[in-house]
Formats: sequence, C-alpha cells, structure tokens
Amino acid sequence: MNNTDNKSLAITTNSFSRGVNLHLASVKDKIWDIIIIGGGATGLGAAVDAATRGLSTLLLEQADFAKGTSSRATKLVHGGVRYLAQGDIALVREALRERGLLFKNAPHLVKNQSFIIPNYSWWDRVFYTIGLTLYDMLAGKLSFGRAAHINKQQVLKRLPTIQKKNLHGGVVYHDGQFDDARLAVNLAQTAIEQGAVVLNYVKVITLEKDADGKVAGVKAVDAETDITYTFKARTVINATGIFVDEILRMDAPEKKPIVRPSQGVHLVLDASFMPAEDALMIPKTSDGRVLFAVPWHGKLLVGTTDTLIEESNMEPIALENEIKFILETAGQYLTKVPARRDVLSVFAGLRPLAAPQKGSSKTKEISRSHKIMTSDTGLVTITGGKWTTYRRMGEDVVNVAVKTGKLKPGPSKTANLAIHGSLPKPDYSTHWYVYGADRHFIEILTKENTDWAHRVHPDDEYTRAEVIWSVRNEMARTVEDILARRVRLLFLNARLAIQMAPAVAELMAGQLNKDREWQRQQVEAFNQIAENYVLK
Repeated sequence: MNNTDNKSLAITTNSFSRGVNLHLASVKDKIWDIIIIGGGATGLGAAVDAATRGLSTLLLEQADFAKGTSSRATKLVHGGVRYLAQGDIALVREALRERGLLFKNAPHLVKNQSFIIPNYSWWDRVFYTIGLTLYDMLAGKLSFGRAAHINKQQVLKRLPTIQKKNLHGGVVYHDGQFDDARLAVNLAQTAIEQGAVVLNYVKVITLEKDADGKVAGVKAVDAETDITYTFKARTVINATGIFVDEILRMDAPEKKPIVRPSQGVHLVLDASFMPAEDALMIPKTSDGRVLFAVPWHGKLLVGTTDTLIEESNMEPIALENEIKFILETAGQYLTKVPARRDVLSVFAGLRPLAAPQKGSSKTKEISRSHKIMTSDTGLVTITGGKWTTYRRMGEDVVNVAVKTGKLKPGPSKTANLAIHGSLPKPDYSTHWYVYGADRHFIEILTKENTDWAHRVHPDDEYTRAEVIWSVRNEMARTVEDILARRVRLLFLNARLAIQMAPAVAELMAGQLNKDREWQRQQVEAFNQIAENYVLK
C-alpha cells in the first residue's frame, strides 16, 4: 500500500501509539488464530502473511523489533554467491526470486547494488564470469542485471582505492542492498494495516496448554508495566531466531538445542576508504570467508565473519580476532589501509543456523535454509533462513500453522503486497529515502512545531521530527530504539550516537510524558550498550 493519504496515516498513528495497557486489556480475552512469538524478520513476515489471509494474528516481541539478528545483517538482499559455489542451486534460485519480489514491494528500502569482484589471475576472470552469469540466469525475469567482465582500467576508475598490483580486471554483477531494521519497522506497520496486533516489549514467559497437553496460548509480561497477561490461541508459532531453543524448552524442558549460533561482525568506516558507488566483493579470503565492502548510508560497511558461538546473546560483542581479520583483509585490497582508530562503529550479530542433529564444527556445514517443525503439543517452530527469504519463510510457517490449528485462511497475498512506505524511484541523494511515502507526513510534523525541523545534532543530518515520528508512528520506546533501529546512527557512528543520546531522550520524554529521571536512565542504558560499538 502506498501510504499517501490521511487515512493511511491515521491507521498507522492509532496503531503505533502503542497505548500498551489499552491494547493488552482489549485483546487478552480473545482467542487468536495465531500467536507469533518473535518480532524479527521471520516473525514479522509470518504476521504479515497471516493477517493478509484473514487470520486473527497477535505478535509479541520481548524487546524491540529486529533488536537481535535482524538489525545486524550485511545489508544485502541476495541469492548468495557463496551458496552457488557450494552447489545449493535450489536455495539460490528461491532467494533470487524473493530478492526480486522484495525489490518490487519495498523499492524505498531495497536498491540495485553493483558489485565488483577484482581479478588477480586470468582464471578468476573465467571462473567468476561464468559463475555469475549462471547466477543471473537463475533469477530469470527478476534479474537485477547481467554480469560482465571489465578491464583493469575500468576497475581502477570505479574503485579508485583498490590495490592495483597484479590486478587483471574484474567482474561486475548485481545484487540487492537494503536497510534491515527499517524494513522490520515497515513490516510491523504493514501487519497492523492488515489487521494484526503487533507489540514490542512484551515477553512470553510460559506456554499455556489445554487439558490434552496441547499448546493453547502464552503467558507474557509487559516489560514497561511488569503486568502479566494470558493470551489464548488456536496455534502458536515460535519464530524467535537465536532464542528458539528457549521457547522449545518451555514446551519440553528436555528438548535438545536445534540452533547453533554463528557470529558475524561488521566494521563501519568513512566512505573515503572506498569512495565508489560500486561495492567490493572478495569471494575467498585467506581462511575461505567472503568479505564485502559495501557503501551504506554514506559510510563503508565491511564484513563479515563466521564464528560459531556457544550461547546466544541479545548484545553479542565482536571478538578481537574477528576485528583483526576484517581490518587485515580489507587492508590487503584497499590502498587506504584501515586501522582501529578509523572504525566508526563495530557491531556483531548472531545467525540462527539450523544445525544437523549430530552438530558440526564448521559453519559451511550448517544449513542456511529454513526448517519448520511441529511438536507433539502443536507448537510450530521455524528456524534458519535469512532476511532475503523472510517472505517465503512467513508463508511456509503460516501454512504449517494453518494445518496444525485446522484454520480456514484465504490464499497468501504477500508476493504482490506493497510494504508500508512503498515508493517507486526514491531519491537516494538524501537520507530521507528510507521513509518512502512517509516522508511527507514527517515534514507535516515540522508545521506542528517548527523547532522539529532542526537537526538533533549539528554533526548529523537527522532531524528532531524524525524522533517524534518514530515515537508516534514506529513504536520506538527507548533511546536505543531510535538511535539503533530507526535512524541507524549507532551502527554508523557510535561516538556521535552517544553524543546525541541526551537530546533524543529529551525529545522522547516530551512525547511519552516521562520525567528527567527517565531521561537519565535512558541515556545511561544506551551508553552501556553503545560502548561495545566503539573500538578503543
């Protein structure tokens, strides 16, 4: 839906003002067709799919939308060149189709990004030209552009800071780039517009079961009021990503873990380290990993790593060897060599990889495809997958939930459903493009209060109106919600985000009717998190 009228704004404003006590009080006695636990990519995708099929849908997220893995991706919507090299044709074909659908349904957040693979041997030219031509062919009518070989001079012109010693040329191919957390917010809005109730900061603490031992709902606590509520449902979906095993243990305490988290770390640098519109892709580094250097929101995003981690954490911290690996590898390919002092932000995310029953010590042996299972008690669980295939994952898990709960839905509509804010041909020259059609309504706010047109901080472009908008219309509840997942500054320049936190807290307090003590606590809590994004 293209939200360009006041009716659309009213829907969003009324739904996203949260009013949590009113929301929870009004829905707690209802029997829902589907309750979804988890507000990341998978859960939100399922909520949109279920709601568009006429199913009464409630989504509960323990923190903020995309707080975990779903805001910490490499910002790529892609089929996976790496998976093609591994021979997983089916996964690549599915992901390329989903890439094309997402580009069509959310053009304000997904852009066609050109990548260059530098060739330092004659064999690279042949191998990658053929391989990426096949990659394009698998996309069919949804192709983003054909792969092509370019000579050394063309590579140097397009990537002026690339190492030119032994450079033979390069291969250009196309994939998608997006803003992960912004897409999550827009999906939450889309679900609400389709009739779902979507709440953040409501944590499921137990599963409710009927007399036959079947899952019949959940018990959840509102993090802001500490009030506990019981919600009834015909079926419950566990879409909690890296925390999927916690919900499974609520169902069956003896259940063995089915997820093995893998950590991916990214460093953010100034764009001067690679001043280019093209992205750089190194398909095989010294230890076999893939390295990307991608322009993102005026900075350069470099990563990632692939390190198996024993335990899941809401705020994972980059390991020293991961930081060292990225800096050293980037320095091998860039003439302007990055050092620790140049890192504007460092962030880590945990991928919820679906591990085989016998386990594995290598992430390349762990499946990236999603898996759905239904327990004897009727709990439907989905794990694995990636952002690119979120829509298909949502459709698939709802299909299983429909069968489990004997529901009577309409057909899935998400393949052709425009996502909230959808706006063709956005203007990428300004940061406003991520709001799509909502930009108009944010500008209206500056007429309500002209002071809101000013920047929050003189060293950054984000305005006070954007903070107000996020509180009123995007369910932002904390300073971290704003700076990490609404305007993304924590991921772009952590030190600047720390400086901006007090002003954001003050603006939010005015909207949420909070006092100075709340502001102090919010700034303190944000600073504790943000310190892990700063390299010292």
